[in-house]
Amino acid sequence: MLAGAAAIWHNPVMRMIMAILSLLTGGPLAAGEPLSANAFDAYTRGKTLYYAHQGETYGVERYLPGRKVIWSFLDGDCRQGRWYEEGGMICFVYEDRPDPQCWHFEQGPGGLIARFENDPEATTLYEARDLDEDMICYGPKIGV
Repeated sequence: MLAGAAAIWHNPVMRMIMAILSLLTGGPLAAGEPLSANAFDAYTRGKTLYYAHQGETYGVERYLPGRKVIWSFLDGDCRQGRWYEEGGMICFVYEDRPDPQCWHFEQGPGGLIARFENDPEATTLYEARDLDEDMICYGPKIGV
């Protein structure tokens, strides 16, 4: 097995893939200090952040003034919501889902790391990139 691992590092394409994956994951999974509401707001306000989960793009969120957000799973179906701090976590509620979705956010070397309900066994998202552009949101669905 060790010989196979060594072969990966001698292959320039595999080295590049591993480097990209390490950037997407933002580093180790060890829990760090949670971002306060003020720190989270200062980091995110005005940004459109794409998040990845297990190396795949998971969704995108636009952070607006007044702790308002717009979320999409990249399907053009956008949900408006808001966020607030509770118990050291950042919690989100959306127009179609009023039950809070709380995340432990921390600053990693590659951007934000979000751990659902601060549970290491639950979903962990990594900031994949920040785009300074509008999200694609289609209008409401019409029809029967």
